[in-house]
Amino acid sequence: MNMLRAGLVVLACVATPIAFAQWQWVDPSGRKVFSDQPPPPGTPPDKILKQPGNRPVEADPQPAASAPAGAMPRISGRDKVLDEKRKAVQNAEAEKQKAQEMQAAHDTAENCQRAKESKATLAGGGRMSRVNANGEREYLDDAAVAAERQRLEQVIKRDCPH
Repeated sequence: MNMLRAGLVVLACVATPIAFAQWQWVDPSGRKVFSDQPPPPGTPPDKILKQPGNRPVEADPQPAASAPAGAMPRISGRDKVLDEKRKAVQNAEAEKQKAQEMQAAHDTAENCQRAKESKATLAGGGRMSRVNANGEREYLDDAAVAAERQRLEQVIKRDCPH
């Protein structure tokens, strides 16, 4: 009975490392190797006997191009969620740019209208005045009126469509 018990203990000790091994391959010297680590790089696929999951290794795997119609699709390497977020950011930037362009067009049209109104006021004649930096009213002489007309002409030329 002791001999049977000792034999079972030895068998359990020998079988335990093999049970935990997930990889099995034949090394270059022809010995079977059991390991929880994959075989070293360069080991030919036909020398790998088992891999994780107790699946035998296929000797000649089929290329992906000849996969059957029901097979899993190839991974494109593109993240759809990331692409959607990137597209949303681009759309937001485009809308922001469009809003800025619309605001600039509005400001330009407003500048045009003000310049035309000021030019009409200057053309009406009479004494012209403006408030200086100190808050005091000062009257424009003929040279100052001519300079203001010149400035308004430049604004109209720049901001008003022809």
